[in-house]
Amino acid sequence: MRRRAGARWHTAAGAAVCALTVAAVAALSPSSAPRHTERPGPAVAGSAARAPAKCTAPEASLRPSTADGPAVQRIKNRGRLIAGVDQNSYRWGYRDPATRELSGFDIDLVRAIAKAVLGDPDKVTFLAIPTNQRIPALEKGKVDIIARTMTINCDRIKQVAFSTAYFEAGQQVLAPKGSPVTAFDDTLKGKKVCTAKGSTGESELKHESHGASVLTVPNQLDCLVRLQLGQVDAVVTDSALAAGQAAQDPSVRLVGKPFTTESYGVAMNLGDTDLVRRVNAVLDDYRRGGAQSPWMQAYRKWLEHDLRDITAPPEPKYKD
Repeated sequence: MRRRAGARWHTAAGAAVCALTVAAVAALSPSSAPRHTERPGPAVAGSAARAPAKCTAPEASLRPSTADGPAVQRIKNRGRLIAGVDQNSYRWGYRDPATRELSGFDIDLVRAIAKAVLGDPDKVTFLAIPTNQRIPALEKGKVDIIARTMTINCDRIKQVAFSTAYFEAGQQVLAPKGSPVTAFDDTLKGKKVCTAKGSTGESELKHESHGASVLTVPNQLDCLVRLQLGQVDAVVTDSALAAGQAAQDPSVRLVGKPFTTESYGVAMNLGDTDLVRRVNAVLDDYRRGGAQSPWMQAYRKWLEHDLRDITAPPEPKYKD
């Protein structure tokens, strides 16, 4: 039986979702400096041509370096790192309804990068970037980095550069408890499925929809709201994001198993190779220390409750 629209909207979880949805109109963290009009740097002309002709290991990145190049110097001259993030993905990048501060696993990582480059984790201007605007924001020079649960794949490395992988996830289905949808399979036939435009989920559904009709929206949280209102029957998104959404609303659950394997990376402009190497140096330090590494501490703080049994960050891969 389909749940009535907004039946659980006034639970504590629903209130948090509503608060996050309203917060989506804000572009900057309250702790950020006033909006900068200075752009991080010009877009790189003909950048797609720089991507490798064959793609066999898209998650392989440039080896770490702490040397200052033009991109790192640009950030130092400005005195702030401009980071594109999400503010609607619970546990990853979200605006806490109580404090109005940006919080989450990705936000902690951005602050670690700012501290390494500028000596201060608070020297960050956060810009809320919709899923389908992540690559254009980098190409147009609106941000220095994107840290927004962004999957590294062969198509995207033609347009932007990535750090080494800092998390691994996979596409999975989110559905109401008691739904006949049980996995990414033919139980989706005749159902309406939501996914974010420009996401890996959209690409997978274009390849194989299993007979479902597909609704695309700017942000993944929009899919959760539509699922709660009974406007769609299921959501296809990253398992890590879906776990956070299930934590927000206990009336939904992950079904089936992840049907892809994906790596999240920090994205940058293709021309900012020195910044890629600096971010990879930060990630090396972030992973170092075993169970007490900054990575594991952030995992236990933000993700362990919903994503259990992760014992270490992904190993970095390099192409040079």
